[in-house]
Amino acid sequence: DVPGVVGRADIVVAAVGRAEMIKGSWIKEGAVVIDVGINSVDDATKKRGYRLVGDVEYDAAKERAGMITPVPGGVGPMTIAMLLRNTLNSCKRS
Repeated sequence: DVPGVVGRADIVVAAVGRAEMIKGSWIKEGAVVIDVGINSVDDATKKRGYRLVGDVEYDAAKERAGMITPVPGGVGPMTIAMLLRNTLNSCKRS
């Protein structure tokens, strides 16, 4: 019962690997939504022929969520920063 579990959550971390699987209507009013997913979907209106979306249906979810991370540009920069930090720490230890 994914919609029921998501609907009761104060914090939703979506990392399922499916474009817009988590529907905006499932989000509890005022919940914090962290969308870790990044997926490409066909979009003929874009120059590249596709656009990037997360695992959460962003436009609908932002109406209900208290806070929500965008895709792209949400958790990606922090992920890269932490990977670089960990790489640097590993180099220092070796």
